Amino acid sequence: MSIAAIVIGRNEGARLIACLDALGGLSPVIYVDSGSTDGSVAAAQARGAQVVSLDMSQPFTAARARNAGLAVLPDGTELVQLLDGDCVVQEGWLEQAQAFLADTPDVAVVCGRRREMHPDASVYNRLIDGEWDTPVGEALACGGDALMRVAALAAVGGYRDDLIAGEEPELCVRLRQAGWRIWRLDAEMTAHDAQITRLGQWWKRSKRAGHAFAEGAALHGAPPERHWVAETRRALLWGAGGPVLALLLALAFGPVGLLALLIYPLQVARLSRRGGWTWAFFSVFGKFAEARGALGFYWRRLSGGQKRLIEYK
Repeated sequence: MSIAAIVIGRNEGARLIACLDALGGLSPVIYVDSGSTDGSVAAAQARGAQVVSLDMSQPFTAARARNAGLAVLPDGTELVQLLDGDCVVQEGWLEQAQAFLADTPDVAVVCGRRREMHPDASVYNRLIDGEWDTPVGEALACGGDALMRVAALAAVGGYRDDLIAGEEPELCVRLRQAGWRIWRLDAEMTAHDAQITRLGQWWKRSKRAGHAFAEGAALHGAPPERHWVAETRRALLWGAGGPVLALLLALAFGPVGLLALLIYPLQVARLSRRGGWTWAFFSVFGKFAEARGALGFYWRRLSGGQKRLIEYK
C-alpha cells in the first residue's frame, strides 16, 4: 500500500528539520507552510519535500492546511501519514501501522502513542504527555498525528476548513458515521515538542479545548453521537456555573454565600485519588479556561463575529 506524508507547520525551525529527517525515504512528503519567516520553506525543499504555501489572505486553520496537502497527493496514493511539524515519527511506526490497515479493511484511521519529548521541562508538558496516553484499541477519535486511508478521507470530504480546533475528532465522527472504524495501536508513533513552559500558554491551550468542545457539540451533539456534549457541560458547569452560583448566594446571604466555592477544593481532593494532586488541580482549574473558550464560541455564533485562531506557542 503506497504511503505519503503531509506535514503542516509555521516557523518550526529545528523541529521541522527533525520531523522531515525522520521521514527520510518516504515519498512523497508534502510540507504545507503557513507563512513561515524562519527559512522553513527552504529547509523543506532541501530535504526533497514538496512545498505548498497556504494562502494566508484567508484565516488560518490547521484543517485548511491539511486539506491543502491532501489536494496535491498523487493519484493512486492509498495511505497518508498526517503530522504536525513539531512531531517526529518513531522508527517502525509506519510499517506497523501500514500492516494493521492492510489486515483490517474497515479501519480508516490508525494512531499510536504520542509522547512529549521533554516531559520534565515543565508541569504543563507532563500533563500533556499524560493526555496523549489514551486507551489502546477501537477509539472514537485520533489526534493530529495518524495514518489514514486516502479514499476514506475523500469520501467524507476531508477536514472541515472552518474549524479552528478539534478538527480531527470531528473528522472521525463523520468517518464513523460512514461505517469506518478508528483504532489506536499499542505502539510508539511520534514524539511531540509542546514547549509549554508558562501558565499563560497552558491557559490558552485549555481555552482552545473549550472552544472545540462547544463547536463539536454544536455540530454533532444530537443523539446518538452526543459528540463532546458532556465535556462542554462540565466546562460550563465548573468554569462558569460555580462562580455565578457563589456570587448569587453572596448577594442573597452575604459573604457566607461564598462558602459555595469550597466545592472546588473538594473536587480537587476527589479527583486526586484518581490522578494525583497536580493533575487534579489543573483539571479543575482548566475548566475556567475551557468555559471561556466555550462561551467565546457561543458569543461569536450569536453576534456573527469571525472565529479567531487561539494560539499558545
